[in-house]
Amino acid sequence: MRPRDTVVVWRLDRLGRSLRHLVDTVQKLEVQGVALRSLTENMDTSTPGGRLIFHVFGALAEFERDLIRERTTAGLAAARARGRTGGRPTVWTSEKLAAARTMYESGQHDGATIARVVGVSRASLYRALSKPTT
Repeated sequence: MRPRDTVVVWRLDRLGRSLRHLVDTVQKLEVQGVALRSLTENMDTSTPGGRLIFHVFGALAEFERDLIRERTTAGLAAARARGRTGGRPTVWTSEKLAAARTMYESGQHDGATIARVVGVSRASLYRALSKPTT
């Protein structure tokens, strides 16, 4: 970038993760003589009013991210309290696992073949086989 260039972003929260990061980035740009313009917030740091708006919107963006983080954490905790667990549903049935163990213990089939027969990935196969039988 050269002096008098302008960096254009869609939204301020796309530029940095926190207000501190945004402020540091804008200060580095200012030292180089580069302005920042946000299209969504209609803000341009080449003017004093634009710099003020930058700080206000930056604080609001950080506040919004913190609220989203809090809501996500609360939602996950509530789901856990209702007995829900995260992640993808398992591809394993007791029949698939038994067949895979039998094939593996026979020593006649390699992992890729076993995985193809039972319809899982090799990584999933080896992860399931490494768990102790219950």
